[in-house]
Amino acid sequence: MFESPIARHLPLPPLQPGDWLGLLGGGQLGRMFCMAAQSLGFRVCVLDPGADSPAGAVADRHLCAGYEDPQALAELGRLCRAVTTEFENVPASALDLLAAGMVVSPAGASVAVAQDRIVEKAFVRDCGTPVAPYAEIRSAADLRAADPGLFPGILKAARLGYDGKGQARVADVHEALAAFDRFGGVPCVLERRLDLAMEVSVVVARGFDGLQLAYPVSENVHRDGILALSTVPARVSQDVAWRATDAALKIAQAMDYVGVLCVEFFVLSDGSLVVNEMAPRPHNSGHYSIDACVSSQFEQQARVMAGLPLGSVRQLAPAVMINLLGDIWFEDAQARTPREPDWAAVLRHPQAKLHLYGKTEARRGRKMGHVTVLGDSLDEAMSVAIQIERQLGITG
Repeated sequence: MFESPIARHLPLPPLQPGDWLGLLGGGQLGRMFCMAAQSLGFRVCVLDPGADSPAGAVADRHLCAGYEDPQALAELGRLCRAVTTEFENVPASALDLLAAGMVVSPAGASVAVAQDRIVEKAFVRDCGTPVAPYAEIRSAADLRAADPGLFPGILKAARLGYDGKGQARVADVHEALAAFDRFGGVPCVLERRLDLAMEVSVVVARGFDGLQLAYPVSENVHRDGILALSTVPARVSQDVAWRATDAALKIAQAMDYVGVLCVEFFVLSDGSLVVNEMAPRPHNSGHYSIDACVSSQFEQQARVMAGLPLGSVRQLAPAVMINLLGDIWFEDAQARTPREPDWAAVLRHPQAKLHLYGKTEARRGRKMGHVTVLGDSLDEAMSVAIQIERQLGITG
């Protein structure tokens, strides 16, 4: 457990069981937030345009409307004592509007930083934490003038990219120009591809009182740009774990962040760290905390916005989290009709915890759930996780 010696803010009067918490966004992160908040006695109102959203299905109330709908925002503000978000692409303007009359965490300004890769990279760099060498790309001319040392690289759209979307590996300026054209000429960053040893992430919870705690470092494996496997604690040296944690806490402090924040890092082959990106919300790589930690990242999100003390981030058992994508609903690459995976086979492993998100349609590449495998040792948890992946037909 890490706590930073930072200046305290005046704490909120804690909200009481029965009070309403608001949530912008109806995805699986919101679903898990609802369940955690309800276990603390709160009621949750979700604002999301999807009629059958995972969070809306379990919330105490669902406002089915757009995130900038004035009537829906007014109703959310009338009903709820505090509001949060479950994804970074919610309009920061909606958070700013709500903040005029209620508690909002994270603040719109913090969300806005993470919504734009250009702004985010400059902010992280100004915090004294390295990022991959990059150039801001706002036109084809910027690409032609880019440092040749940035190739081979990755061109990333500055906004609305996630799970590998809005990204293209580019070997040279010609490939970069073609990708820029495919992206519609939107602002981008061009990053140099680095020699990676692994990717890790740190989830931080920070309260209105300035207290901040960091969960154990997660070691992450991505397949096709989507998180596939998280191993916690990460198999890195104590020095790398400490440096990643310290950097994440410093970023949260510099943003005056309130809520749950995830910072993703690249660990280079020489042991150095660079920040990849951050997410102003609970993160896929922190899902293991539901089963493996004293307090989950979603419980922390509810505690923070209610003005309650943070819970312990202590990990109770080594864990491996398997992301379940819609691909496993299809028997093979040619199959067009989905069928239910064999969940009984998964649950025959007594240390496996299954979480399904209640999505009505399975699609390839869509996050449908996750399995967390606990073990007396990390080797044991990994061995069972590998067996489960094979049983479900997950390859990579």
